[in-house]
Order: sequence, then C-alpha cells, then structure tokens
Amino acid sequence: MRGNKFIPGYEKNFIQALELSFNENADPSIAVQQKAYMKDQFEFIGIKTPVRRTICKPFLQKTHLPPKDQAVKIVQALWKKPEREFQYFAQELLLQYTREFEKKYIELIEWMIVHKSWWDTVDMIADKLAGAYFKIFPEQIPLIIKKWLKTDNMWLQRSCIIFQLKYKSKVDTHLLEKIILPLMHSKEFFINKAIGWILREYSKTNPDWVQQFAARNKLSNLSRREALRLMK
Repeated sequence: MRGNKFIPGYEKNFIQALELSFNENADPSIAVQQKAYMKDQFEFIGIKTPVRRTICKPFLQKTHLPPKDQAVKIVQALWKKPEREFQYFAQELLLQYTREFEKKYIELIEWMIVHKSWWDTVDMIADKLAGAYFKIFPEQIPLIIKKWLKTDNMWLQRSCIIFQLKYKSKVDTHLLEKIILPLMHSKEFFINKAIGWILREYSKTNPDWVQQFAARNKLSNLSRREALRLMK
C-alpha cells in the first residue's frame, strides 16, 4: 500500500508540483542546446541531467509515490506534454512500480515506445521497463515479440532486440537469434546499432556464442564492429 491515499485530483496536483519545480530551474539557453542535440524533434524546459535528477528525487521517494493506478494516469499525462523532461520523469516514475506490474501494462509500455519515439526514451523503456515486464510475464514474450517484429515501427523492433540487454546469463539465445535474423539486413542505423549493442553486451557473459553467431551470419559492418568490440 502506497503512502498516499486516494485524493481527488491527485494526478493534477502531482503534475503541477513537478511542473513548478522544473520551471523554477529552467534555463532557456540550455533548452536551445538540448533541442538541437535531439535534432529539433522535442521541446525542452532546459535542465541539465544532474539538476533534473535532484529535482525529481523527492517525487520518487517511496512515501511520496502515488497509488499505482494514479501513477499510470500521471505517466500518460506527462507523455503528452511537449517538453522532453516530462517524458524522462514519466519513465522514472513507472520504473518505481516494476514489481507491481500487471499483464495489461504491456499496452502502456508499447504506447510509450511508439509515441514521441527516439533513442533517449525508447532505450530506457526497452531495457528497464519491457525487460522487467517480460521477466514477470515470460509467457507474453512470444506473442508480443512476434507482434512487434511484424510492425513497420523501427522502435518496436529495436525494443525486441535490446529488452534482454541486462539479462546476462538469462539471455534466451534462441529467441535473440530469431529476433536478429530477420532484421540484420535492415538499412536503419538504429536497428543495426541495437544488434551490435546487444551482442556486445552479451559477449561479456558468453563471448564464444557471440563470436560463433557473428561468424555464421552476415551482419552489417556496424553491427559486427559493435558486437566484437570487446573481443579484439
């Protein structure tokens, strides 16, 4: 049971308090730099990462966390805001509830991946949120991964590749191979980079498997270079 009981309008109050804290620390010059770094795709309030984490810390304390259902509504509301800092916080907020995930939460995770998509949010969602979800509900993996792979959405496909990023010895290599093979001829930078990334990360646990996989499959130059980087 969370420390906060149900309060009508709690979501609005929570978001207003967060917004006030962000605006008090806004720096327009930093916002311009951040927007340019993200290819002008998103607006920014203008808060450097260390400052933003300090601001967010009280909101993420266990005693201050909203009940789970309200947290989901807050995440959805923050995701719709134009400034990128709100999406960063929304991810961190949902991360506090991974042990309480329900099967239906994959719908929220997928929605976050396909809306306002870029590497700076998708990678965290895939690794920490989808990765945690599939550990709790492994029976969902075949259905969801098949669905995501069949889409034309590059970010869902990237998520398929990297959700096992921190699984270490728990990586399902048969599944990983089934995911990589239909994607390894992709022309998309973010797909080829993800393939190399997951293979490089897994090489820390099982270098022989990665070397053998790279030897028997025609990976892109980018994927191969990234995959074998730690084994030179």
